[in-house]
Amino acid sequence: MVFDVFGSLRSVIKLDQVCIDNNVFRLHYKATVIILIACSLLVTSRQYFGDPIDCISNDDVPKKVFNTFCWIHATFTLPDAYNKRIGEDIVAPGVAQHTPGEKRVYHKYYQWVCFVLFLQAVCFYIPRYFWKMWEGGRLRSLVLSLDNPILEESQKKDAVKTLVAYFRSNLRLHNTYFYRFIFCEVCNFINVIIQMYLIDAFLGGAFSTYGFDVIKHSEMEPEIRNDPMVKIFPKMTKCTFHRFGSSGDVMKYDALCLLPLNIINEKIYIFLWFWMVLLAIVSGIIVVYRVIIIFFPHVRYVTLRSRARLTDRYHLRLVMDLSKMGDWFVLYLLCKNVDPLNFRELMQELAKELSEEGKGLLDRPKDSETIFGAPPKEA
Repeated sequence: MVFDVFGSLRSVIKLDQVCIDNNVFRLHYKATVIILIACSLLVTSRQYFGDPIDCISNDDVPKKVFNTFCWIHATFTLPDAYNKRIGEDIVAPGVAQHTPGEKRVYHKYYQWVCFVLFLQAVCFYIPRYFWKMWEGGRLRSLVLSLDNPILEESQKKDAVKTLVAYFRSNLRLHNTYFYRFIFCEVCNFINVIIQMYLIDAFLGGAFSTYGFDVIKHSEMEPEIRNDPMVKIFPKMTKCTFHRFGSSGDVMKYDALCLLPLNIINEKIYIFLWFWMVLLAIVSGIIVVYRVIIIFFPHVRYVTLRSRARLTDRYHLRLVMDLSKMGDWFVLYLLCKNVDPLNFRELMQELAKELSEEGKGLLDRPKDSETIFGAPPKEA
């Protein structure tokens, strides 16, 4: 059953109780990893697609020997035969009688598809691994029990008091924490770009325009279509086998080989083309967003305010004025994991604690524009 094939992915699909990243990050280490591992398992499931290669030959070479030889040494097609008439000049796209000196294109990559997909999945998980190692469970420790909306008043006050004491002693010391997260996000973006180039090299330079070629092919008239997927993932190829005859002469045997596995391979890589293009775009956008976050403090305030809608804006403004971007990042992650009412009380107590330096910062100014209009100062 299909469930038996994909049952091993349940541990990867499981959601974390404490969120230490964002949706774009999860697209890399969860969605993409699941897709790649699922595809790797799929291409190794012979019970759904049969043998990966099946060669047809009328000679006295045993079929099993022919299949094994052609699988190991790769099969080939003839580029000059793609535009000929099927059923009249050729038997299949790229399959014709080979003449001396005619160019051959060997197809070896289908032997390695399952391994390449798995290695790609590992590469997409590496930034997540480093972030979890650097994060060290800090956020899980800070959440305490404040993610629960139903808490006893004494328990909630103790948790809030503990968090306020933590921020009081660690204020402006979280920038390294934030920079490491940005580094992992940049690694995500670089990784998806590198993966696209590696797949392009793996498929002989055909992946870079694969999606555009398929779209263009689908819009053409059926009589003049030249399917790009057939060139990259042919379903029928040729194979040449040599052996010694009874007289000691070298004998040549030709065979037609069916590659049913390429039916699923072509679907996998057309999906991966669109998926990786989308992933590269959103990852690039998030990198630009991080640059904006670093250089524009007001954007940090607006972002936190949009997440913490129940929190008093003045308390948010006060805390943001007295903290750095690393502190903002920790507060933003806490806001994603803590109950909104509990986060409101945390920000209120933190604002009171930070205002006890005698500067009267907690007194509300009469002009609301002073609170909401001007961007917070960079500490």
